This record gives sequence, structure tokens and C-alpha cells, in this order.
Amino acid sequence: MTDLERDIIREILNIGLARAADSFAVIAQERVLLEVPNIDLLMSDDIMRKVREYQAKHVAIQSDIRGDFNGTTLMFFSGQHIQRLSRVCLRMQIPESLEVNELQESLLLEISNIITGALVTQLANILKANIYGAPPMAPKGDIAAAMQTLLPQQQLQPLIFSVITQFSDKDNMVELPLMLFFDRVTFAKILEIIRSYDFLGSQMSA
Repeated sequence: MTDLERDIIREILNIGLARAADSFAVIAQERVLLEVPNIDLLMSDDIMRKVREYQAKHVAIQSDIRGDFNGTTLMFFSGQHIQRLSRVCLRMQIPESLEVNELQESLLLEISNIITGALVTQLANILKANIYGAPPMAPKGDIAAAMQTLLPQQQLQPLIFSVITQFSDKDNMVELPLMLFFDRVTFAKILEIIRSYDFLGSQMSA
């Protein structure tokens, strides 16, 4: 993947997150900024280690991407996120904790649904693909082990890219990790579509 292609993918994701931020702001009752500062392409072993690192310190929400593309999104909420969102949205005064009740889990599912839904919609519109996001869920146990369904049976490992987004309000900024997983076939499809775009034009042929 070239630097230009990486920039295009980041811009596509930023468009989706900008729209998601508007809906998120209504729930959070604060100004919200969601952006993609970087895109990292990692081999599966590396990304699985990172997933486990995040899972140890966050509550994870998962949504599958289905249709023309095969993938999964993981959004990670820290104890600070849970504390603040519980206070603003649920009027609950709680300490920072990864322990959530049914009401709090429903809130995280709804927020994840808004953000990942906007991303999937933008990917579908811009890449002209027939894709949709499955209802989010709060996975239990080792998420990385469950992600093995995205790995092919052959020896070649898929390229998986992770996106770290930022959540900010008027007082401070908190990292809200969001990871997108695509298998090798899907990733190749995305690059093929991007390379066929007219706006790449002479830059790609140079």
C-alpha cells in the first residue's frame, strides 16, 4: 500500500467519523471530535497482542462487517469513558471502573453502533460496496482468540489495520481505540477500488 492510498483510506474514515461525532455529541451532551491520526498495517500476531493489551484495560464492543467485505470492528472504552458517559447519559455517579451493569453495557453498545454504523455507511457509499454492520455485542473471554475466524487456513497471514481515534470534549481528550479488521481478500478489494478511482489519476500512473 502506498502513502497516497493510506492517506485516502484515512480520509474516508475521517469522513465517516465526522458524521458519527455529531450523533455521538447528542448522546454525550458535549463537543466531540473523532479523527484518525494514523493507520498501522500489522501482521495478525502483532495485532492480536495489541487486542489483548487493550482488552486488559478496556471494555470491548464488537461489530461485524458483512456483505461484499468481510471484517470486524472493535471499540474499546476505558474506565474514564465509562465513568463520564454514565454520569452524562445515565445520571450515574460512579468511580472509574471496567465493571458495567446492564444499563451501562446498553449505552456502550448504542455508542458503538452509532460510530461503527457511520463508518460502514461511508465505506459503502464511497467504495460503492454492498456492506452493512451487524448489531454490536459485548464479547466475553479472549477476543483475540475469537478473531481467528478472520484468518485464512493457508500459511499467509492477512494484513490487518488498526485505527486509533480520539474522543475530546471541552475539558480534555481521551483516547478511544477503534480497530478495523479485514481479511486479505477484502483488503485487496479495497485497494483495487481505490486504485481505480479517477481522483488518483496521474498520481498513480506516475
